[in-house]
Amino acid sequence: MEIAAALVVLVVTVLIVMVVARRLDWSAPLCLVVVGVVASYIPGVPEYELDPEVVLVGLLPPLLYSASVQTSLIAFRKLRGPIMLLSVGLVVFTALGVGLVAWAVIPGLPLAAGIALGAVVAPPDAVAASVVARRVGMPRKLVRLLEGESLFNDAAALVALRTAIAALSGAISLWQVGLDFLQAAVLGVVAGLLVGTVTSFVRTRIDEPVFDTALSFAVPFAAYLLAEIPHGSGVLAVVVAGLIHGHTAPRVQSGSARLASRLNWQTVQFLLENIVFLLIGLQLRRIISEVAETGLSAWTLVGICAAVLGATILTRVVWMVGIGMLKRLLHRLHVDRRKKVWPWRYSAVIAWAGMRGVVTLAAAFILPEDTPQRAVLVLAAFVVVAGTLVVQGMSLPPLIRRLRLPRPDPAEDALQEAAVLNDMTRVALAKLEELQTDQDPPEIVQRLRQRLQDRVNSAWEQLGRQSTLAETPSDAYRRLRMLLLDAEREEFLKARDNGTADDDVLRRVLVRLDMEESMLDRDDEVLDTEARELNTPAATSGSCKHLKHEWADVDPSATDVCQACVDEGSTWVHLRLCLKCGNVACCDSSPRKHATEHFHDTRHPVMRSFEPGESWKWCFVDNQLG
Repeated sequence: MEIAAALVVLVVTVLIVMVVARRLDWSAPLCLVVVGVVASYIPGVPEYELDPEVVLVGLLPPLLYSASVQTSLIAFRKLRGPIMLLSVGLVVFTALGVGLVAWAVIPGLPLAAGIALGAVVAPPDAVAASVVARRVGMPRKLVRLLEGESLFNDAAALVALRTAIAALSGAISLWQVGLDFLQAAVLGVVAGLLVGTVTSFVRTRIDEPVFDTALSFAVPFAAYLLAEIPHGSGVLAVVVAGLIHGHTAPRVQSGSARLASRLNWQTVQFLLENIVFLLIGLQLRRIISEVAETGLSAWTLVGICAAVLGATILTRVVWMVGIGMLKRLLHRLHVDRRKKVWPWRYSAVIAWAGMRGVVTLAAAFILPEDTPQRAVLVLAAFVVVAGTLVVQGMSLPPLIRRLRLPRPDPAEDALQEAAVLNDMTRVALAKLEELQTDQDPPEIVQRLRQRLQDRVNSAWEQLGRQSTLAETPSDAYRRLRMLLLDAEREEFLKARDNGTADDDVLRRVLVRLDMEESMLDRDDEVLDTEARELNTPAATSGSCKHLKHEWADVDPSATDVCQACVDEGSTWVHLRLCLKCGNVACCDSSPRKHATEHFHDTRHPVMRSFEPGESWKWCFVDNQLG
């Protein structure tokens, strides 16, 4: 009963704090830690002990798995070099740097214990950095780099911690350290590959979304335990298995299974990661009581914690400066053949995005009870977690804005989405022509064609958000359909309340309504993120000679109207400009599709968007975007 009550209190507290933090635009992890600290000193609040085994075996695997299945394996391959430099090189550098500082400032502390503390505070938290990064609109390349780092740095930090703890009990050679790292990495990768491959194959034989999701819940724990048994890296195994599942999901899972799995894992991730930050704050009272028994003065403890926090922040900055200088030197010597090196402002943001989290505090509790000054080390780890969340978490958004990093451009996203959907529609229509027979009802074939065309037209319409048109056809469809769904739901409720249909039948009807409404909700979310000015052309022209051609400037035939629509008494959605003759005509979302008609009449190959702020082009001949 007490456990159930405690869980309810934790979940409710997390929900309340998250609502307040989002409404006030505050850092949610920091708010949860502060609430936990305050709650730990309220009389009557029970003591929630953060068991390291619960965190490392019970919480960390599902958190890493839920993050890794959302990570692009393609993007990881492109960034594997920088990710390894941060997740392995920086972890070792931080462990040594912080270890030396701790050894110098903590009385009677062996160097091995100092390095153990360095390994504890080395890995930044995946959640804290990505939440800030996405909230302020950091470039996606940097977000992927930070998320990739946070997936793999836990493995390196835990191996370094295990090595340092072994050194506390006896001598250990450098080659043994290297062998431990190699063994942990190899066994972790092998275990992750094995679990990921086998379970992906099993998923191809599962049709029920519930069974598929249940299997996914077991995957992170199976990968972790399989790797840890022979002393491999369970963390690395979980990440590898998650990357495999994320990459193979479109092939091995059905659409309904992917939707169910995604929603369930988002819920699990939300609850676990936020409850953990609340639990971190609740540990402070216990940590303070243990430190009071060490006999060290308050000013000594403040100095120790400040030195460890400063060393933790400074080592990351020094590492990024060193890497940046080395890459520029190699570039000047023509050793690095890449066209350009990341600007210093990118390095500055990465250097400052080093907020720590749950792994740091859990790893601190792993330290053996007989570790010299263990209570002080745990306190220092807590200060690093809280201090980085305060200092870096609160100053990172202003830093990103100050440096004016390019935000993800919804215009370019909309352009790429339209291009992909257009290619998909073209392939689907060609497949339909191949599959249809004389026995297929013509009206069904036409309905399929129309649905495919409506989907791609809806995507193209998002590219004209800056036009004077108040509502596109797709907008009108969504608005009216939502109103109709409300009316249908009211009639459904009457049927349920009057008992005019069986409950199983009513549930099936409700599923249909919910599925359609969820699709409309998804479209609304897309529109919200694409409401910004369109100003970035997509480099998707490929081998199209028409798009590569240098078209001369032409005078448009009209300024803001489709003259053909005016003459016919029709309306238009968006305008397109023929780059050959300057004819201004309406888009394919418009009733008359005069731009396409103009191409068929004249064979002029390329048109450009004639909407304010847009510069993308379309080749009618090669069906390519540029």
